[in-house]
Amino acid sequence: GINAEYMGHFLSVYFFSPHMDSASPASSVVLTDNRTGKSVELPVLAGTQGPDVIDISTLYAKTGMFTFDPGFAATASCRSSITYLDGEKGVLQYRGYPIEYLAENCEYMDVCYLLLNDDLPTTSQRRAFVSQIKHHRMVTESIRSFIEGFHRYAHPMAVLVGVVGALSAFFQETSDVHSPEKRATASLQLISKLPTVAAWAYKYSLGEPFVYPRNDLSFSENLLYMMFATPCAPYKVNPVLAKALDVILILHADHEQNASTSTVRNAGSSLANPFACIAAGIASLWGPSHGGANEAVLKMLSEIGTMERIPEFIAKAKDPKDPFRLMGFGHRVYKNYDPRAKVMHTLCKQVFEQTGVDDPLLQLAVELERIALSDEYFISHKLYPNVDFYSGIVLRAMGFPTSMFTVLFAVGRVVGWVAQWKEMMEDPKQRISRPRQLYVGHTDRVGKPSKL
Repeated sequence: GINAEYMGHFLSVYFFSPHMDSASPASSVVLTDNRTGKSVELPVLAGTQGPDVIDISTLYAKTGMFTFDPGFAATASCRSSITYLDGEKGVLQYRGYPIEYLAENCEYMDVCYLLLNDDLPTTSQRRAFVSQIKHHRMVTESIRSFIEGFHRYAHPMAVLVGVVGALSAFFQETSDVHSPEKRATASLQLISKLPTVAAWAYKYSLGEPFVYPRNDLSFSENLLYMMFATPCAPYKVNPVLAKALDVILILHADHEQNASTSTVRNAGSSLANPFACIAAGIASLWGPSHGGANEAVLKMLSEIGTMERIPEFIAKAKDPKDPFRLMGFGHRVYKNYDPRAKVMHTLCKQVFEQTGVDDPLLQLAVELERIALSDEYFISHKLYPNVDFYSGIVLRAMGFPTSMFTVLFAVGRVVGWVAQWKEMMEDPKQRISRPRQLYVGHTDRVGKPSKL
């Protein structure tokens, strides 16, 4: 069950967030069809931060036309009070708190509570919340058999997608998405159980015994323990690495309406089971253009190989005819230095000092960053290092294989997905997602079926 102290706060603060109705009409714009001279007035909505948006919900009724925006680069698909991102200024905030402040002063559990409840917890609220997370860490024993049904060399993300989706069969009561209590339970279960499933997917790939969670350990300590402990020797969690993992999870906890978050919202808009919605988000995250980007950075650095070859690859990146891309530089949203990359850069030094790992890829990455940031091409195109540039190197130094990078991304991001899903479920203006299209196919055709 849900702790009464935690649930009471959850209902009063989260479900009735005062910011959700703050987007109000600020003015209007007039759209004129130059073909006919006809004009329509469309309202402009203002949020608490960021660009105003034009409300085009009545555009088709007034004009008979849709808007065309591939990739939704200029479309606000929802109202949200969770995460604010200003790519021009390099700002990222969770519920108004700068990401730099949260990474330095909070633990991942504090940030989870913040994303779900609109504020950081008091001591008693944190205690109740952490107790609930620990209560749900175990997964049913049937999941062992389910994981063992995968091919031994299956990618851990393939296992994660399958198992998380399958959990909907074990927690069928969470299908009642209209119940606030059931939504709260599902949220806690997803945040709690994903580390266990992730660690077991890793252990299965190694052929090692599954390690069960320990409730005397923190969230990040427990994840490291389940990943690296074995029955044949005691395992002591390194506190520096546990803190580093906690910061990495915080940096990845949410990132506004990205590809995987939009996928979760799209799936959830049909009132699907929350475990199925999160499995869809994990599948979207798996792509190398999204969650797999840090793994791609390591592959690129390995391909470059030596310091002497950096100029060659810089030239390839600047050549529009060359398909080579400099992974870890630039971002779909950020046109300034990714604030998460600054935190990760500092974290990278701390982890390498603690582990003593002499990784040639780190020296290569530092030199590549130095050359790129002094090159006029990268400066003029605002191609700054993003969080993926250093995160892969940090995770590798901590002992994680590249196949687990995106899995860890999913473990950190699940709270953001859950918070976004819950916010969507409680938005009275939210409808099932149904994009339109610009049809460019054949028109009416008549033909005869071929004869055999």
